[in-house]
Amino acid sequence: MSDAEPTPCRRLLILAICCMSLLIVSLDTTALNVALPDIRTDLGTSVSGLQWVVDAYTLVLAALLMLAGSTADRMGRRRVFRWGLALFVLGSLLCSLAPGLGWLVAARALQAVGGSMLNPVAMSIITNTFTDPRERARAIGVWGGVVGISMAAGPILGGLLVEVSGWQAIFWVNVPVGLAALLLTTRYVPESRAPRSRRVDPVGQILMIVLLGSLTYGIIESPHHGPASPLVAGCAAAALLSLAGLVVHESRRPEPLIDPRFFRSVPFAGATATAVCAFAALGGFLFLTSLYLQEIRGMSALHAGLCTLPMAAMTLVFAPLSGRLVGSRGPRLPLVAAGLGLTASGLLLAWTASADLSLGVLFCGYVLFGIGFGLVNAPITNTAVSGMPRAQAGVAAAVASTSRQVGSSLGVAVIGAVMASATAGGVGAGGGLGGAAGFQDAQRTAWWIITGCGLAVLLLGVLTTGRRARESARRAALLLGGEAPGAPAARPTNRTNSEATTG
Repeated sequence: MSDAEPTPCRRLLILAICCMSLLIVSLDTTALNVALPDIRTDLGTSVSGLQWVVDAYTLVLAALLMLAGSTADRMGRRRVFRWGLALFVLGSLLCSLAPGLGWLVAARALQAVGGSMLNPVAMSIITNTFTDPRERARAIGVWGGVVGISMAAGPILGGLLVEVSGWQAIFWVNVPVGLAALLLTTRYVPESRAPRSRRVDPVGQILMIVLLGSLTYGIIESPHHGPASPLVAGCAAAALLSLAGLVVHESRRPEPLIDPRFFRSVPFAGATATAVCAFAALGGFLFLTSLYLQEIRGMSALHAGLCTLPMAAMTLVFAPLSGRLVGSRGPRLPLVAAGLGLTASGLLLAWTASADLSLGVLFCGYVLFGIGFGLVNAPITNTAVSGMPRAQAGVAAAVASTSRQVGSSLGVAVIGAVMASATAGGVGAGGGLGGAAGFQDAQRTAWWIITGCGLAVLLLGVLTTGRRARESARRAALLLGGEAPGAPAARPTNRTNSEATTG
């Protein structure tokens, strides 16, 4: 392929191809939650089994995002993007053919290996294709819009597919779309590499996998073995040791996977914690809501998907508004408003939790959650990169994206563990939930946890965006060997807003 500048039509085609990859990944994630009750019934699994169906993907994705980005810079973005599409399609096909829970979890992990090569690499392709800042901003706006569309359409499409063909159909639809994207990528996307790529950090990568895997495994299995059991205690010890080892190892490397000095910047550390809390709330919300609407209220998969539409619609409306607020007012206002929305949603649904809660109150809670989550995405990456040297901005954004996946995994693990523990006495032979009474107690506790996540977002928004926080970011930038930039301009804000949606 020629190295000449792509024509305007070619650039639009490249954008469409990249958006196709984002669409199948996002739709797969949002549609899957609606199918969880059918998966539980068909495969005869328990709540912890459902947790692994979700977390097998997000855990592997979180562990490999940064490795995939640096590999694409080194070996070629188009090449890695094609590998990602091929693995995602293969994983999706194996998911649809899985005869049991173990096979499904393994196939989901393979999907995640491919998924880690898609969204961050696609963003790099877009950035290198649209070199004009205004064109790039418009392209990134389209990219962000696809995320909103998938969040709104995913539960409805998933419910329809489950009712018509079963839960396997959710994975079938990825195959033709992924193959078409693979063929179009081969034909139309030019190859590109970074002038200087970062070195591979295999030790840091292994420690990251051990940390995330042991932490999540211990949380998911704690209701079955007890928090003081040797298994759970061993997982906690492994997580602590790998965390300590990661800090020591990364501090000594010239090009670490995650530079510990980043966390001397209060905005960066706050954005990382905010991403974990906000996406823990989202992961728990989707997991809990799907089971509640179908298992307790007896709704079909399609009707359950329609009930989540108010949350998705509010996210779609408020996500671009948040980006504009970050550009004009800075990150504090949308972060505080996001914390208020998430907290209000959790409080409302915790106080009113019942098996026959009125749909009006339920939808009100979903609307508040959608507003809060829609507002939180844009300022996360903006806050993470504010004050960082320009050469380190991409790495800072990648850490923020990884934090989102970690938060989703922990949200499903913690809230699923609460539900499994509260309903353990009533789990039937098929591994189902222990009736409305047990689930009601579990969901009230779960909503209080989501309330706590919202309060954490609120407090972090206040504490990590002030003058002293910005000063710590400037000091961290100097320590990292770059010039401390001033306040973020509108152009970086637009870019980081889209990057926030890719996680």
